[in-house]
Amino acid sequence: MTHTEAILILDFGSQYTQLIARRVRELHVYCEIHPFNISFEKIQSFHPKGIILSGGPSSVYAPDAPIPDKRIYDLGVPVLGICYGLQLIAHQNGGAVTKAPRREFGRAQLLIDSGSDILKNLSQQSEVWMSHGDEVTEMPVGFEKIAHSENASICAIRNLQKKIFAIQFHPEVVHTKEGTKVLRNFLFEICVCKGDWSAESFIESSINTIRQKVGTSKVLCALSGGVDSSVAAVLLHKAIGDQLFCIHIDNGLMRRDESARVVKTFRDEYHITLDFVDGTKIFLERLKGMTDPEQKRKIIGKTFIDIFEAEAKKVPDVKFLAQGTLYPDVIESTSFKGPSQTIKTHHNVGGLPEKMNLKLIEPFRELFKDEVRAVGRTLGLADGFIDRHPFPGPGLAIRVLGEVTPERLETLRNADDIFISELRTHNLYHSTWQAFTVLLPVQSVGVMGDERTYENTIAIRAVTSVDGMTADWAHLPYDFLADVSSRIINEVRGVNRVVYDISSKPPATIEWE
Repeated sequence: MTHTEAILILDFGSQYTQLIARRVRELHVYCEIHPFNISFEKIQSFHPKGIILSGGPSSVYAPDAPIPDKRIYDLGVPVLGICYGLQLIAHQNGGAVTKAPRREFGRAQLLIDSGSDILKNLSQQSEVWMSHGDEVTEMPVGFEKIAHSENASICAIRNLQKKIFAIQFHPEVVHTKEGTKVLRNFLFEICVCKGDWSAESFIESSINTIRQKVGTSKVLCALSGGVDSSVAAVLLHKAIGDQLFCIHIDNGLMRRDESARVVKTFRDEYHITLDFVDGTKIFLERLKGMTDPEQKRKIIGKTFIDIFEAEAKKVPDVKFLAQGTLYPDVIESTSFKGPSQTIKTHHNVGGLPEKMNLKLIEPFRELFKDEVRAVGRTLGLADGFIDRHPFPGPGLAIRVLGEVTPERLETLRNADDIFISELRTHNLYHSTWQAFTVLLPVQSVGVMGDERTYENTIAIRAVTSVDGMTADWAHLPYDFLADVSSRIINEVRGVNRVVYDISSKPPATIEWE
């Protein structure tokens, strides 16, 4: 997808890299994250309005330190180095970086020596967030120091002639009180961005791109009914109309009445061609006896591909497959960004296109979840679809820990239905980013009606987040949790204990599997 203006973020393995992208986009400037070792030719073809070098855990003087192509400093494009990025700029331009006698982690006071350009409109003494063990001890030629702290004599530098700026602190985190001002200065004062990236502009450019790419060919879309695939289907339908063919597969791992609602909404209200397949039997047969989370994901992914492929053959002349893949899916499913690891596989990122000889259309591959919601609202989708919590591709299978059986699924469905309905009743649904129940492979002793029981445990999970990359557990009222627990134990047969998950991401993931 082409953009009139874009910021290139080179990633050096910082835990905050995605946060830089979020902050830039919140200022209505499009940006993309790419690995630090992207080729110089690709950087040139990207035509960035500016380049941001992220932080990272390495030391620039280490033998295996991630080092980008030095020619980026001679492109005539403004550069902003953050934390490791500052040390990198100093190191690559002839300065010196050494281990600091005293490391600096957490809050610090930034003392400004020159309050212009990158530090324009900041307080003379500003609270910032530091996270570094190295420091610049010798300035590179052509650079000047513009800020310091009590602990570090060099906290911000600039080379006005080359438009290179670097800061030791993290402007992207909320702990840096005036961090948004710093990013705003870089984007609008230094890079002279317009800030015209919005849901409307995204839709307009996406429709044009889709039409050019597809031509008169037909496009298949796997429509699960979640936010991503729903918005993708409506966007595609707006772009190519009856050339779009949606397939909804009920894998038997959906929430209560999910498939019926999807079919009714998209056939009757949006008049989208939709093929419905009930694959419950085959999915559950293949999952029988499986307890390993990755195995379950792989079986579900393969079964989905098998059924989808069989259904797709019924539609002639299909050349493209559309998926609702999001930016976090791409980031979590690949190891393209420096030292990041594959946390868990996302079955919608690979498999189908290669096997079916189809070209991929992933209109949201560059977007975060809240950006997809904004696109959906602009397209006029009902709030009931837009504001829904994320739901994993493998469905309830990864919320039934251990073996997936019809009985265990039904137990989980009943508990989940109670939890979600109570959240809505108490107006708490929209204050959580994702909420669900998990059936644990744990039974415990209880007493019900003066009789000893030995039954299942349900875990309740609710988190607050912006994009799912990080999350905190939702601090739901105790009385509410007590009511939910009481209802689940009284109404769901086979459950005698309810627990509440108070883990954040990281270190935990949002889903249990």
